[in-house]
Amino acid sequence: MYWGDVFTSPLFFCYLCLLKLYSNGRKMFHKNLKNFPKDFLWGASTSAYQVEGAYNEDGKGLSVQDTKEVIKDTPDFNVSSDHYHHYKEDVALFAEMGFKTYRFSISWVRIFPNGVGEVNPKGIKFYNDLIDELLAHNIEPLITMYHFDLPDALQQKGGWSNRETVDAFVNFAKVLFENFGDKVKYWLTINEQNMMILHGAAIGTVNPGAKNIQKELYQQNHHMMLAQAQTMKLCHKMCPKGKIGPAPNISSIYPATSKPEDVLAAQNFSAIRNWLYLDMAAYGRYNAIAWSYMVEENIEPTIEEGDMEILKGGNPDFIAFNYYCTATAQESRIEDKGAKTSGGDQQISTGELGVFKGAQNENLQKTEFGWEIDPVGFRTTLREIYERYNLPLIVTENGLGAYDKVEEDGTIIDDYRIDYLRKHIEQARLAITDGVELLGYCPWSAIDLISTHQGFKKRYGFIYVNRDEFDLKDLSRIKKKSFFWYKNVIKTNGEEI
Repeated sequence: MYWGDVFTSPLFFCYLCLLKLYSNGRKMFHKNLKNFPKDFLWGASTSAYQVEGAYNEDGKGLSVQDTKEVIKDTPDFNVSSDHYHHYKEDVALFAEMGFKTYRFSISWVRIFPNGVGEVNPKGIKFYNDLIDELLAHNIEPLITMYHFDLPDALQQKGGWSNRETVDAFVNFAKVLFENFGDKVKYWLTINEQNMMILHGAAIGTVNPGAKNIQKELYQQNHHMMLAQAQTMKLCHKMCPKGKIGPAPNISSIYPATSKPEDVLAAQNFSAIRNWLYLDMAAYGRYNAIAWSYMVEENIEPTIEEGDMEILKGGNPDFIAFNYYCTATAQESRIEDKGAKTSGGDQQISTGELGVFKGAQNENLQKTEFGWEIDPVGFRTTLREIYERYNLPLIVTENGLGAYDKVEEDGTIIDDYRIDYLRKHIEQARLAITDGVELLGYCPWSAIDLISTHQGFKKRYGFIYVNRDEFDLKDLSRIKKKSFFWYKNVIKTNGEEI
């Protein structure tokens, strides 16, 4: 047989078809892909302190984000993207993109300037106006109650280490339900609780004088869990048509090799990073592996009488989660040299002696800021969460932080962002075809905002905000290329990406 006959033979054609079918995890065993649901919640996300600005206006108090030491060469959050004064313009742009939902957070200190006490009516008015503006454009509000911005007045009294903060949070939630519960269907409790515990020094929840920082953080975690469980129960009582769920940052964990010790290390990390938080939200109990780890390290929280009963019966209606990339773990021996997981960037882990050690995945590319890119891992994560909890899922963050450039003609050509999001949306559709019940997809972020670690230079939005790190310029809004691309994705319900 001549080589030309090989390349034109039916068998070779079948081989190419199979190769295409199984390459890159695109189809796996699926002959036909399911469509995104007709009522799929396409949207995008922000958080109050990163986008609103107006940090001391209309009775707003100070949060820990307003008072913490600013990272060198990055701006404070005093102005951010000035969404507080531009919200009507911004919502009009969201509507032009076709958003079905907008995920944003409510600043606790706009409602309670001191975390407790008198309600600030101007804070209530701002969020009522924002919610009404969204509803007028047929955009479903998706509200995060707490996104890293604890009232500083509560922090001065111990913050989440002080059990009184649990009652303060539940009272805050009660006021939100009273004022917005008739308009808002979807609620999120605490954004990335796991990152606040694993990286408390970076996000601002650590009390400087703590003798055992990890033990204090896991005590804070216990208090947050108590607050979350009570808030979910309260939502079901006060907002019978409302739905509520947790919003951690979840990533599948790969073992660095097939060596059994690496597999164990990956399981350890997954329990500590992921399942500790979702097992409590969904089942009302501590994950056994994570609890064993805490006891071994002498960092387990003090559990008071009645706590475990409070933690039961939260019954989330769905699980929201943020995803940026997967992680990889390998064996860590007690005698190994290494650092504990603390501080730094919440997507980059170093490890825990004798438990796991972070490793790079040589199969993945990285962003300009060192985060690995793993669209197929997004599908893996969706499947893993849904298989474990059998609850509907909504993605509340996923995106690419990059240095965006305004061209001479005023355009922003962010093809790299489009490529990143396209690949993740492809994998989301595959996960739906796998059987995952996915309610919506809200990339980070709707509009450029201040990154917690890298300031304004690290941009995520579909909409460019005309300012630099320290030069506010005119804060005008410019549509990036990704704006028009995502508009078409939503218009075609994910058929054209």
